[in-house]
Amino acid sequence: QVPLVESGGGLVQPGGSLRLSCAASRSIFSIFAMGWYRQVAGKQRELVATISTGGNTNYADSVKGRFTISRDYAKNTVYLQMNSLKPEDTAVYYCNRDPPRMSWGQGTQVTVSS
Repeated sequence: QVPLVESGGGLVQPGGSLRLSCAASRSIFSIFAMGWYRQVAGKQRELVATISTGGNTNYADSVKGRFTISRDYAKNTVYLQMNSLKPEDTAVYYCNRDPPRMSWGQGTQVTVSS
């Protein structure tokens, strides 16, 4: 199974922005809804945002108005634009199908701290 490859994480101050990217195989990307998930050590992984093949989006209440999920069919990539970041957004972020059906990638660490 071709892995999902997340990138774009890093250390950012509160109020800052990051854009995460997730590259997937064309066979996966083109026919399935995709989602971004996040996990804090010791806690369950949670759904952050989803996007259907038609572009319909849904967000967790905690990120509504701050995060935007999008997908680029030409690049087989799904993005998560994160603005107005808060310390509580600190987590490892993963992408997967919605609902998740693939093996999890390594994720990308996002740390929001001053």
